[in-house]
Amino acid sequence: MGERFLFDGPDDATVTILLAHGAGAPMDSASMTATAKALAEAGFRIARFEFGYMAARRSSEGRKPPPRAETLNPEYRAAVAELVADGPLVIGGKSMGGRVASMVADDLYSAGKIAGLLCLGYPFHPPGKPEQLRTKHLAGLMTPTLICQGTRDEFGTRGEVPGYALSDRIEILWLEDGDHDLKPRKSISGFSAADHLATMAKAVVTWAEKLAR
Repeated sequence: MGERFLFDGPDDATVTILLAHGAGAPMDSASMTATAKALAEAGFRIARFEFGYMAARRSSEGRKPPPRAETLNPEYRAAVAELVADGPLVIGGKSMGGRVASMVADDLYSAGKIAGLLCLGYPFHPPGKPEQLRTKHLAGLMTPTLICQGTRDEFGTRGEVPGYALSDRIEILWLEDGDHDLKPRKSISGFSAADHLATMAKAVVTWAEKLAR
Protein backbone atom coordinates (compact mmCIF):
# COMPACT_ATOMS: atom_id res chain seq x y z
CA MET A 1 0.00 0.00 0.00
CA GLY A 2 1.89 3.00 -1.25
CA GLU A 3 -0.89 5.57 -1.23
CA ARG A 4 -0.40 8.58 1.02
CA PHE A 5 -4.13 8.81 1.79
CA LEU A 6 -7.08 6.44 1.77
CA PHE A 7 -10.26 8.25 0.73
CA ASP A 8 -13.91 7.50 1.47
CA GLY A 9 -17.04 9.52 0.77
CA PRO A 10 -17.98 12.07 -1.88
CA ASP A 11 -15.23 14.16 -3.45
CA ASP A 12 -17.52 17.20 -3.42
CA ALA A 13 -18.42 16.94 0.28
CA THR A 14 -18.55 20.25 2.13
CA VAL A 15 -16.31 19.03 4.97
CA THR A 16 -13.18 16.86 4.76
CA ILE A 17 -12.08 14.90 7.85
CA LEU A 18 -8.43 13.78 8.11
CA LEU A 19 -7.99 10.77 10.41
CA ALA A 20 -4.85 9.19 11.84
CA HIS A 21 -4.74 5.69 13.32
CA GLY A 22 -4.12 4.54 16.88
CA ALA A 23 -0.80 3.31 18.27
CA GLY A 24 -1.16 -0.35 17.41
CA ALA A 25 -3.31 -0.73 14.29
CA PRO A 26 -2.87 0.66 10.75
CA MET A 27 -5.06 3.08 8.83
CA ASP A 28 -6.88 0.22 7.10
CA SER A 29 -7.72 -1.75 10.25
CA ALA A 30 -11.28 -3.05 10.59
CA SER A 31 -12.06 -0.39 13.20
CA MET A 32 -10.66 2.51 11.15
CA THR A 33 -12.38 1.27 7.99
CA ALA A 34 -15.77 0.93 9.70
CA THR A 35 -15.40 4.40 11.21
CA ALA A 36 -14.41 5.97 7.88
CA LYS A 37 -17.33 4.30 6.09
CA ALA A 38 -19.84 5.46 8.72
CA LEU A 39 -18.63 9.06 8.38
CA ALA A 40 -18.56 8.81 4.59
CA GLU A 41 -22.16 7.57 4.55
CA ALA A 42 -23.07 10.64 6.61
CA GLY A 43 -21.76 12.83 3.77
CA PHE A 44 -18.18 13.60 4.75
CA ARG A 45 -15.06 13.20 2.62
CA ILE A 46 -12.70 11.12 4.74
CA ALA A 47 -8.94 10.93 4.29
CA ARG A 48 -6.91 8.43 6.31
CA PHE A 49 -3.12 8.51 6.57
CA GLU A 50 -0.40 6.55 8.30
CA PHE A 51 2.52 7.64 10.46
CA GLY A 52 5.94 6.56 9.23
CA TYR A 53 6.56 3.91 11.90
CA MET A 54 3.30 2.14 10.99
CA ALA A 55 3.98 2.34 7.25
CA ALA A 56 7.42 0.81 7.91
CA ARG A 57 5.78 -2.21 9.54
CA ARG A 58 4.27 -3.14 6.17
CA SER A 59 7.67 -3.57 4.55
CA SER A 60 9.63 -5.15 7.41
CA GLU A 61 9.27 -8.20 9.59
CA GLY A 62 9.93 -6.35 12.83
CA ARG A 63 7.21 -4.47 14.66
CA LYS A 64 8.79 -1.22 15.71
CA PRO A 65 7.01 0.08 18.80
CA PRO A 66 5.14 3.37 18.40
CA PRO A 67 7.24 6.44 19.23
CA ARG A 68 6.21 9.01 21.81
CA ALA A 69 3.08 10.72 20.56
CA GLU A 70 4.51 14.24 20.56
CA THR A 71 7.35 13.19 18.21
CA LEU A 72 4.67 12.55 15.55
CA ASN A 73 3.43 16.17 15.55
CA PRO A 74 5.55 17.14 12.49
CA GLU A 75 4.17 14.14 10.55
CA TYR A 76 0.61 15.23 11.27
CA ARG A 77 1.35 18.79 10.16
CA ALA A 78 2.92 17.42 6.95
CA ALA A 79 -0.22 15.41 6.19
CA VAL A 80 -2.37 18.52 6.62
CA ALA A 81 -0.06 20.42 4.28
CA GLU A 82 -0.24 17.68 1.61
CA LEU A 83 -3.98 17.09 1.72
CA VAL A 84 -6.03 19.15 -0.70
CA ALA A 85 -9.40 20.17 0.79
CA ASP A 86 -11.66 22.72 -0.88
CA GLY A 87 -13.93 23.35 2.11
CA PRO A 88 -13.54 23.19 5.88
CA LEU A 89 -11.02 20.62 7.16
CA VAL A 90 -11.43 18.74 10.44
CA ILE A 91 -8.44 16.80 11.78
CA GLY A 92 -8.41 13.97 14.29
CA GLY A 93 -8.12 10.25 14.62
CA LYS A 94 -8.40 7.15 16.69
CA SER A 95 -6.80 7.14 20.15
CA MET A 96 -3.15 8.21 19.69
CA GLY A 97 -3.96 9.65 16.25
CA GLY A 98 -6.52 11.95 17.85
CA ARG A 99 -4.10 12.84 20.62
CA VAL A 100 -1.41 13.88 18.13
CA ALA A 101 -4.00 15.92 16.21
CA SER A 102 -5.01 17.63 19.46
CA MET A 103 -1.41 18.73 20.05
CA VAL A 104 -1.11 20.45 16.66
CA ALA A 105 -4.71 21.67 16.38
CA ASP A 106 -4.50 25.13 17.92
CA ASP A 107 -1.60 26.28 15.69
CA LEU A 108 -3.47 25.09 12.59
CA TYR A 109 -6.78 26.53 13.80
CA SER A 110 -5.31 29.95 14.55
CA ALA A 111 -3.72 29.91 11.07
CA GLY A 112 -7.12 29.23 9.50
CA LYS A 113 -6.07 25.82 8.15
CA ILE A 114 -8.57 23.68 10.07
CA ALA A 115 -12.11 24.16 11.37
CA GLY A 116 -12.19 21.58 14.15
CA LEU A 117 -10.84 18.50 15.90
CA LEU A 118 -12.49 15.05 16.10
CA CYS A 119 -11.12 12.49 18.57
CA LEU A 120 -12.41 8.91 18.57
CA GLY A 121 -11.59 7.22 21.86
CA TYR A 122 -9.25 9.83 23.37
CA PRO A 123 -6.47 8.24 25.49
CA PHE A 124 -6.89 10.41 28.58
CA HIS A 125 -4.51 8.12 30.49
CA PRO A 126 -2.82 4.74 29.95
CA PRO A 127 -5.02 1.77 30.98
CA GLY A 128 -4.70 1.08 34.69
CA LYS A 129 -2.76 4.32 35.27
CA PRO A 130 -5.40 7.00 35.89
CA GLU A 131 -2.81 9.22 37.57
CA GLN A 132 -0.82 9.59 34.32
CA LEU A 133 -3.12 12.13 32.69
CA ARG A 134 -2.59 13.31 29.10
CA THR A 135 -4.90 16.28 29.43
CA LYS A 136 -2.71 19.27 30.27
CA HIS A 137 -2.92 20.80 26.77
CA LEU A 138 -6.68 20.18 26.62
CA ALA A 139 -7.43 22.68 29.39
CA GLY A 140 -6.68 25.68 27.18
CA LEU A 141 -7.62 24.20 23.80
CA MET A 142 -9.12 26.83 21.47
CA THR A 143 -10.09 24.56 18.56
CA PRO A 144 -13.74 23.42 18.47
CA THR A 145 -13.49 19.75 19.46
CA LEU A 146 -15.73 16.70 19.56
CA ILE A 147 -14.54 13.66 21.51
CA CYS A 148 -16.51 10.43 20.99
CA GLN A 149 -15.86 8.14 23.95
CA GLY A 150 -17.20 4.80 25.14
CA THR A 151 -18.47 4.92 28.71
CA ARG A 152 -16.22 1.97 29.70
CA ASP A 153 -13.14 3.05 27.72
CA GLU A 154 -10.19 1.97 29.87
CA PHE A 155 -8.29 5.05 28.65
CA GLY A 156 -10.92 7.33 30.25
CA THR A 157 -14.34 6.29 31.54
CA ARG A 158 -17.51 8.26 32.04
CA GLY A 159 -16.82 8.19 35.77
CA GLU A 160 -13.35 9.75 35.34
CA VAL A 161 -13.47 12.29 32.51
CA PRO A 162 -15.98 14.80 33.99
CA GLY A 163 -13.44 15.44 36.75
CA TYR A 164 -10.73 16.61 34.33
CA ALA A 165 -9.97 20.25 33.56
CA LEU A 166 -11.03 20.48 29.91
CA SER A 167 -11.58 23.50 27.67
CA ASP A 168 -15.17 24.59 27.12
CA ARG A 169 -14.50 24.22 23.37
CA ILE A 170 -14.57 20.44 23.91
CA GLU A 171 -17.85 18.55 23.53
CA ILE A 172 -18.03 14.87 24.50
CA LEU A 173 -20.37 12.29 23.00
CA TRP A 174 -20.71 9.32 25.36
CA LEU A 175 -21.53 5.98 23.78
CA GLU A 176 -23.19 3.59 26.24
CA ASP A 177 -21.00 0.60 27.22
CA GLY A 178 -18.54 1.40 24.42
CA ASP A 179 -14.94 0.27 24.78
CA HIS A 180 -11.84 2.00 23.37
CA ASP A 181 -13.05 1.12 19.85
CA LEU A 182 -16.52 2.47 20.80
CA LYS A 183 -17.83 -1.12 20.67
CA PRO A 184 -20.58 -2.04 23.16
CA ARG A 185 -21.56 -5.47 24.49
CA LYS A 186 -24.94 -5.97 22.84
CA SER A 187 -26.14 -8.43 25.46
CA ILE A 188 -25.56 -5.77 28.14
CA SER A 189 -26.31 -2.47 26.37
CA GLY A 190 -28.73 -3.54 23.65
CA PHE A 191 -26.58 -1.62 21.13
CA SER A 192 -24.39 -3.00 18.35
CA ALA A 193 -21.09 -1.56 17.14
CA ALA A 194 -22.91 -0.41 13.99
CA ASP A 195 -25.49 1.41 16.14
CA HIS A 196 -22.76 3.34 17.92
CA LEU A 197 -20.93 4.22 14.70
CA ALA A 198 -24.20 5.54 13.26
CA THR A 199 -24.81 7.61 16.42
CA MET A 200 -21.24 8.91 16.25
CA ALA A 201 -21.60 9.91 12.59
CA LYS A 202 -24.91 11.66 13.23
CA ALA A 203 -23.36 13.61 16.11
CA VAL A 204 -20.41 14.63 13.92
CA VAL A 205 -22.86 15.95 11.29
CA THR A 206 -24.64 18.13 13.88
CA TRP A 207 -21.32 19.33 15.33
CA ALA A 208 -19.78 20.04 11.90
CA GLU A 209 -22.80 22.11 10.84
CA LYS A 210 -21.96 24.53 13.66
CA LEU A 211 -18.34 24.77 12.44
CA ALA A 212 -19.36 25.66 8.91
CA ARG A 213 -21.48 28.62 9.98
